[in-house]
Amino acid sequence: MEITGHTVEFLEDPFGLLAGERYEFLLDIAVDEDDELYSELGTGLKVIFSVEGNEHKIAQYNFFEKSSGKVFDFALEEDEEEMVLKYCIEHFE
Repeated sequence: MEITGHTVEFLEDPFGLLAGERYEFLLDIAVDEDDELYSELGTGLKVIFSVEGNEHKIAQYNFFEKSSGKVFDFALEEDEEEMVLKYCIEHFE
């Protein structure tokens, strides 16, 4: 899996229920054709990224088909999760 681009948006918390800040990342990812995540229509990864002080973490994520929005029920592998977290830390501001 390779991250090829992204969009990021700050998520407002109008009621102040959540500690810290949240950002929604829509990551463009490239996967091999033989990968279960592969779709001819493109595969993306939606990440809710949490920042609270010096703590950064992935609060939630979902793989999806880019053209239809269909959600894929797959989990990130440990090394992929580390890569995504590092990417989000580098690009959230």
